[in-house]
Amino acid sequence: MRRNLPLTFILVTVVLDAMGIGLILPVMPDLIMEVRGADISQAAIWGGILSAIYAVMQFLFSPTLGNLSDRFGRRPILLISTAIMAIDYVIMAVAGTIWLLLFGRVVAGITGATQATASAFMADISRPEEKAQNFGLISAMFGVGFILGPVIGGLLAEFGPRAPFWAAAALAALNFAFGYFVLPETVTEEKRRPFEWRRANPVGGLKYIGAIPGVGALLAVFFFYQVANMVYPAIWAYYTAASFGWSPGMIGVSLAVYGVAMAITQGLLIRVVIRALGERKTVWFGLIYNACTLSIIAFISNGWVLLAMTPLAALGAVVAPAITGLMSRAASDDQQGELQGVLASINAIGMIAAPIVFTQVFAVFTATDATIFLPGAAYLLAAVLMLTGWVIYASSGAHSRLSQKV
Repeated sequence: MRRNLPLTFILVTVVLDAMGIGLILPVMPDLIMEVRGADISQAAIWGGILSAIYAVMQFLFSPTLGNLSDRFGRRPILLISTAIMAIDYVIMAVAGTIWLLLFGRVVAGITGATQATASAFMADISRPEEKAQNFGLISAMFGVGFILGPVIGGLLAEFGPRAPFWAAAALAALNFAFGYFVLPETVTEEKRRPFEWRRANPVGGLKYIGAIPGVGALLAVFFFYQVANMVYPAIWAYYTAASFGWSPGMIGVSLAVYGVAMAITQGLLIRVVIRALGERKTVWFGLIYNACTLSIIAFISNGWVLLAMTPLAALGAVVAPAITGLMSRAASDDQQGELQGVLASINAIGMIAAPIVFTQVFAVFTATDATIFLPGAAYLLAAVLMLTGWVIYASSGAHSRLSQKV
């Protein structure tokens, strides 16, 4: 039982990282209007800036934390980040200016980049054949946190716009105390690697990880998959409102259905799929499945059909843990943190780019003077990106050069 406590801490940490994104979303408009004395339109602009700066910090600092964990160990990086996260939420809870909120989101973006270190810890304790399914467990917990965050934040908002920040601070502090007593160090002296600034940044990390035989092409596949898959959070609310007239409540229900289905897929079904197909074939078929699903969604004309298809679309989430497992197998033991940091940076690029690209496509095809009215056009673009990833995967032969039990 006690040996499961470190794993519990890691999973809770990932949940809290994800909750930190969604927990404050319901109160940000009111909080920004309070500290700025602004109207809702100005608050929306500042809200976009706060969201973007969080993603930028994740992009910049994920490789740094990953490399630091390869040098100094997973335990100190995770515990220090969790402690700073708790303090940061307190700062945002008492913030009286927009600049203090902005500072808080900068720090939150840095400390929230610990998913890379958490994934590296998981790689340390996993046998090669278990890595994909255990990465799926981390992704599932991220999905759980993303679902719980807005729900809990909305409930706590009844006590004022600062209540969710106090709750987040308390949760982070409790998790720090829990981890302090149960989290072991998994980086042995044999695994430690000297810290080098030239590798502890997105460009340097990509250079060194991409040089691993077979991994460069997989990084490209991972990028196209991540950007394409982010079409769901980027335009789902706009698409369903324009196509089916869904209310905010209905949109929330549909997102919850997708999130729950994704958590089940990555937490449970991935184990069945990996055993049946192996990691290589899971990626191959998963990319095709996602491309087909996205293409179908683009032309659905009935909201209930879309709702019924939502959990089926979430099944395509098997790709991320499978391809991460392949890359983790190829990386050496002293590069696990660096690898996860690079993957987190790629994910952050998707968080920054996807909303901009997909909302622009949506705007073009839903404008009053649009030649073709097609609210689902962005899903077609996502399908093309997914197919691009599949072409790279199928033609590069990178997957066949990696050791894999099929």
